[in-house]
Amino acid sequence: MDRSNKEKPPVPDRLPVSVVDSHTHLDACGAVTAADVVAMVDRAELAGVARVVTVADDLASARWVVEASTWDRRVFGAVALHPTRTKDFGDAERSEVERLAAAPRVVAIGETGLDYYWDYAPHDAQQDAFRWHIDLAKRLGKPLMIHDRDAHDDVLRILDEEGAPDDVVFHCFSGDVDVARRCVAAGYVLSFAGTVTFRNARALREVARFVPSDQFLVETDAPFLTPHPFRGQPNEPYCAAYTVRNLAELRGVGVHEVAEAARANAERVFRLLSVTSS
Repeated sequence: MDRSNKEKPPVPDRLPVSVVDSHTHLDACGAVTAADVVAMVDRAELAGVARVVTVADDLASARWVVEASTWDRRVFGAVALHPTRTKDFGDAERSEVERLAAAPRVVAIGETGLDYYWDYAPHDAQQDAFRWHIDLAKRLGKPLMIHDRDAHDDVLRILDEEGAPDDVVFHCFSGDVDVARRCVAAGYVLSFAGTVTFRNARALREVARFVPSDQFLVETDAPFLTPHPFRGQPNEPYCAAYTVRNLAELRGVGVHEVAEAARANAERVFRLLSVTSS
């Protein structure tokens, strides 16, 4: 079904503490111009989602992300080549990714990692690209934002073999508690998208109860993974507020506590308070 024909969820009440949507795709949400970006983050701020990290998945998106991050002080970028795009990842592509990733308002190298669900790129090509991105994150001193789909063991093995950067974020965490324990022990941060609100995501919801308060983030991965009860409708950064409230319920704490932790963690991991304006 065409997502564009579906109504967006309502903008929820403003959170008591502003949070950061730590992983979204504003271009995939339909943003093209600076005015589009401002309108989206204005809507997000109404719900208490005051800043966003918009993430690239190919070179065209990376160029747009770098430019869009200069259009509004509430927008930051992440740059990498998505693992499903790594079939042909040569010197020219690596050079451009490195140049774009060094931009001052790019706050993470991502999303990179491994995706064994789709067969768009061979596993060896994905692993080579992942190792290169790990090295890039360390050379630039920026956190690594990981896409991990059906590849938990290999992702963790390669991080161990290469030596992880100081900060590692598992975007849209999809493992069970055993995987989460390994990540937490290594000091990695788990980012929860709308999937954690799905009633059939029992293992993930158990992870949300387990993860320490200083090792989680909140994201939308918009326009995908819209939180319950709006699953299947178009997602936008403002919908992170629904996930925050659901996490509070799962963890048995107040919304203020979850929002404050998510905000503080995002500021720390992405060094948001030290990012210069362009």
